Amino acid sequence: MDIKLLKPRRGDGTLRIDDSDDLVVIENIDALPKGNSMPESGVYIENHGVIIICTDGMAQFEYDGQTIQLRKNDMFIYMMLRSVITNFMSSQNFNCRQIWFTSCELWGIGMHGNKSLADLIYLRQHPKVSLTDDNAAMLNDYFQLLCHRMRDHSPLLHSDIVRSLFSTILLEILAIMRGEKEQAEELNMQDSNTHGYYRRMLADKYIQLVEQSDGRVRRVDDFASQMNVTAKYLSTLLKETLNRRPSDIIQFYTLKAIKHRLRFTDMSMQEIANDLNFANASFFGKYFKEHAGMTPLEFRKKYHM
Repeated sequence: MDIKLLKPRRGDGTLRIDDSDDLVVIENIDALPKGNSMPESGVYIENHGVIIICTDGMAQFEYDGQTIQLRKNDMFIYMMLRSVITNFMSSQNFNCRQIWFTSCELWGIGMHGNKSLADLIYLRQHPKVSLTDDNAAMLNDYFQLLCHRMRDHSPLLHSDIVRSLFSTILLEILAIMRGEKEQAEELNMQDSNTHGYYRRMLADKYIQLVEQSDGRVRRVDDFASQMNVTAKYLSTLLKETLNRRPSDIIQFYTLKAIKHRLRFTDMSMQEIANDLNFANASFFGKYFKEHAGMTPLEFRKKYHM
């Protein structure tokens, strides 16, 4: 099955900083632009997160086994987890706003300190948010200001102003999402005796252990042993509760640990490799490039504080 890789489009109606794809804003876009169509096999987005806010009409698609339906003031968030979108359909008047961003852009604006894997997992399970009128109006104001600033290149601190506005939008969205998450957790507490709740608690325990390892432990068997379960059971548990593999979560926190050291310390590549229990600096470099898309030195040069 040929699944198409979707990338941020170029041309009219798109705004960028210095022609880069790290941060792309699309003001209005038809769901299916002329001369383009969504393949029957579906699409995935590999290196970007995307915020989509429906402004008119309706769209429906399948997302990791969920049926997602978007109407006006519905927000859908895709967070760089290589999920597949299939069976897309929309009304003729469907329109939306989009903000595309890379992981590097999140590091550039310091958002990784506010975004945890728990947030990503919640988004994976609840990627759609129906905005209240007040929240929709607030995000609309931010979006209009962001577009205005991206068009106007005259300020001396143009890129810093744009990234500051983008960071503020993300924080507002994070606050909205966490508010919904807290309400959902209160409902789950009322159902605390169910088997499903116990499995979710085990999944949360796994995430906690991986986070505490700070990138130094990367074998699923080691975490399974700490939890007194088998690696096979842990894999099934994570697949059924989070739709993720245990190795995905290990990779997330390993990259987070590496990037923190590259950005905020002067540790050498060999020192980082030793600290995080890599066999050698060469293997460490290959691991990082495979999963981050650039070498450790390239990342440090771009984002070192």
